[in-house]
Parts: sequence; structure tokens; C-alpha cells
Amino acid sequence: MEMSVASRRRLLLDMARRRAQPGTGSSRLFLEARTAMTYWPDLTPTLTGIPWAVVGAVATRAYMPERTTQDLDILVNVSDQEEVRVRLQRAGFLPVQELAIGGMTWRSPMGAIVDVIESRAEWVSEALQSLRQDRQGLPVLDLPYLVLMKVEAGRAQDLADAARMLGAASEARHQETCELFRRYLPDAQDDLESLIALGRLEMGNE
Repeated sequence: MEMSVASRRRLLLDMARRRAQPGTGSSRLFLEARTAMTYWPDLTPTLTGIPWAVVGAVATRAYMPERTTQDLDILVNVSDQEEVRVRLQRAGFLPVQELAIGGMTWRSPMGAIVDVIESRAEWVSEALQSLRQDRQGLPVLDLPYLVLMKVEAGRAQDLADAARMLGAASEARHQETCELFRRYLPDAQDDLESLIALGRLEMGNE
């Protein structure tokens, strides 16, 4: 029987908590760095008037050290699906394949791979009204929503990203994230507390 996302998430977090040691791993200076060394396509001119945000690995660089990734993930509301696809094609983007989670992979005119996630999640419209900017100036999902999205995905890399972002966040940001989880993912509140604890351990705060 295939393990559920929640079960896999808890297994991974249990393993991480058993192995974690305070202040181990990267230096605090590295963990506090915020960069935009890789330039990604800015879809603002193409998607003017349509709410959208960068998510995935590229978005995390607004809240933790930048890491390597092969593609740009963006989030739109499924209700904007048709208009987004029409505009991307008009801008010279080529469709590559449908995404299993809903959406489409595109290749930009310059060859960059862009995954457009067309989400039905009830929190998406709200999240797309609360955006931040990274060092490149791209609109990125605010931290609580990005953590929520990562935890919902439940993969090892997503959980590692969530823990690292939370480790660098303030107590106020932790509280905002906890409140969001109470509203949209109440069954994962214990997992969120584990991620906060793991992040603090990496930062040497516990």
C-alpha cells in the first residue's frame, strides 16, 4: 500500500528529529544570506492583471540561502488557466507537458523551463494577494503560504526547505504560519512545530 503524504511527512520528520544536533551543518553567515544569483524570466509583463507568484525552489531564496534548481515554478489560480495559457503562447512560450498536480510545463523563448501550477487550493486566492519580492524583484509567495505549500507536498526536499526557512524566521512569522495551518492544514500542526524546532536547531537557537 502506498504511504500517504501525511504518513511520509511524519516519517521523514521523525528521522530528522532523531539525527538533528544544535548548530550542525552550515554556518550562520551562510544561512542568513539572501541572493538572486540565477536570473529567471519575469512573467509580470506577460501576466499583467492576473494574480501569480513564484513558488518552489526559486521562491525559497527570499527566505533562505539560494539553492540550485532546474526550473521556475509559478502559482496561479485554476480559474485563470485559460487566460494564462493563451498569454504564454502569445509571448512565445512552448507547452512541454501537463503537470500531474495540475498545470503545464512551458519552455520560454530563451529556453528556461517554467512549471505553471494551476491550483484549486482554497487558500490560493488569498495567498496571491499577499506577496513579497526576492532580490531579483520577482513576486514570491509570502513565507506562511510557501511553508504551507511545501508541507502539503510532503517530499523530503520540501520539508528541508520549510525547516530552513522557518529557522531563519522570527517568532512573529512562526505565529503567522501556525495560524495559517490552523485554518488550512490543522492535521499538520504538530509537523509544523517539528519543522520550526529543526530550523532552530540548524541555526543554533536551541
